[in-house]
Amino acid sequence: MTIPVERLVPDELWALFRRVVPPAEVKRPQGGGRRRAGDREALAAIIFVATSGCTWRQLPPVFGPAWQTVYRRFAQWSRDRVWARLYRVVLDELGARGELDWSRCAIDSVSIRAVKGMLTGPNPTDRGKSGTKIHLLTDRNGLPLWLGISGANMHDSQALEPLVRGMPPIRSRRGPRRRLPAKLHADKGYDYKHLRRWLRSRGIPHRIARKGIEPSQRLGRHRWVVERTVSWLGGRRRLHRRYERKPEHFLAFVGIAAALICHRRLTT
Repeated sequence: MTIPVERLVPDELWALFRRVVPPAEVKRPQGGGRRRAGDREALAAIIFVATSGCTWRQLPPVFGPAWQTVYRRFAQWSRDRVWARLYRVVLDELGARGELDWSRCAIDSVSIRAVKGMLTGPNPTDRGKSGTKIHLLTDRNGLPLWLGISGANMHDSQALEPLVRGMPPIRSRRGPRRRLPAKLHADKGYDYKHLRRWLRSRGIPHRIARKGIEPSQRLGRHRWVVERTVSWLGGRRRLHRRYERKPEHFLAFVGIAAALICHRRLTT
């Protein structure tokens, strides 16, 4: 079995990752000991776990470092918020190239079955089974601009304000950084007067489907892009079901998936 590291971590992605990863600590200044496993090989192994959905113990040995080393590196980088910084760097590169379209954004969520861990809750649409919900906001082309997680029992309307407020300022091709969409589309789960008032107070025009007026059969002329992004996230099989006990580890896999989706736009 041969899995080239360069295929999982191309040079462009590796250059971006080196900008955000903290320098390795030298535990033996006097020298000696076993040589530290390379960060690029560990990153390739982590991406393989995220895309294939295999467990850490099933990680093939072709990457070099043992699965215990890869997991410790993943846990350390998650504590250091490396994945969030990598995601922001990729977004900045897209914004600087003019690849982000803020003219029409969409917001939605998707529920994931959770085996265990914090930030879980009974899924109201899946017989009360424990689950986690991924909330995401995309641009006009479906590129994820920001994400968050919560228990599956959290209503979508409760995530709109934190998600929009928590968006970081992203570089633009011209002018200052940007963090607010020119228009926001949402489904009936966000049809509340206080959300409409809050969006107006932020200067964000909105188009939210109205309960009892618009049919549920139509996905929407503009909201379908966020559904496509959900399928893109599902292409990273580690997100099919949550196995991570710690919510920061699951959020790390969500951030890795979003960074890979956005990086694909940089290389096409």
